[in-house]
Amino acid sequence: MSRPSRTAPPVAAAGGRIVRRLLVLAAALTLAACSQAPAARPAGRAAAPQAGFPVTVHNCGRELTFDRPPAKVVTGYHPALETLLALGLGDRIAGRTNFAESPFLPGQKEQYDRIPEISPTIMLPQKEVMLAQGADFVLDNAMASFDAAGGYATVEELDAAGSPVYILGGWCSPEEVLRFTIDDTFTDLRNLGRIFGVPDRAEKLAGELRARLAEVDKRVAGRTPVRVLATDGGKGPVNAYGGLGITNQMITLAGGVNVLAGVKGDYTEVSAETISAARPEALLVSDYATLRGEDMPSSPAKAEEAFAIARNSPAAAKKRYLALPVAAQHPGYRNLLAVTDIARFLHPDAFGR
Repeated sequence: MSRPSRTAPPVAAAGGRIVRRLLVLAAALTLAACSQAPAARPAGRAAAPQAGFPVTVHNCGRELTFDRPPAKVVTGYHPALETLLALGLGDRIAGRTNFAESPFLPGQKEQYDRIPEISPTIMLPQKEVMLAQGADFVLDNAMASFDAAGGYATVEELDAAGSPVYILGGWCSPEEVLRFTIDDTFTDLRNLGRIFGVPDRAEKLAGELRARLAEVDKRVAGRTPVRVLATDGGKGPVNAYGGLGITNQMITLAGGVNVLAGVKGDYTEVSAETISAARPEALLVSDYATLRGEDMPSSPAKAEEAFAIARNSPAAAKKRYLALPVAAQHPGYRNLLAVTDIARFLHPDAFGR
């Protein structure tokens, strides 16, 4: 929820600028308050704990304790919903935000349609509406939807209302966004399995995903890494992904090397001169059709901008790019799946054409 998307999806409003920057800013504004929030044991639900409970996990510097599995969940930006659906927890979700930026994962659109929509954008609803949901768990992947300055309920306020908040990937501040590793997604799966009382299900899913990553590693081993530019468009400066954070890690795992690996940032602005000199062999283009209800530049258009800047590169000569759903560039189940998609794009011969 915080890169080219709202922290959600990226954004390119004025010239391809990403939402993620809004998210990072929101994270910085709310971190202090959230880090001091009390342990989130839902109030008013003091019945005898069920087997395997209480469960305590740590997230964003807070201790969250649950006496029973959540049964009335609200999800924020779509990767949060995708992750719970992958764990077979669709029946626990009472409300979700809108998702219209890119295709759904296989088999999830029908479940999405059955869940009530509480916000017409990727952001959670405003404070009064959010508190009125009566959720016993809130799952999101950045702090933007908890920014009091934006009219949202804060993590503290939701905790006090018995609606504890969990942030996927620990994307609770700009610094933590940069420190994110793929292993954090597995930590989230394990924590969610415990919170919902389905640890075996979570371990099974994690095992399947680790096997996918191992298969990719086996197929790309020994192959020359492809030089990759990951971009969200722009004619200069260019919105692009540096050597820290989730996108850089996906590139590496997929058998690529980030041409901006030396840039100490994740989603950031890079000069046209730097992009031109990088001579990428392939592009990853953040793909999202809408952002907060507004149409965004298309992936082909953003790719052409990059090709024009890096006109002497192998990528431009072959018009080689992959439209990567920005949802995959946020913490959640989808980013692990995306590693395979990127690897197939970079090394098609390793997977058979």
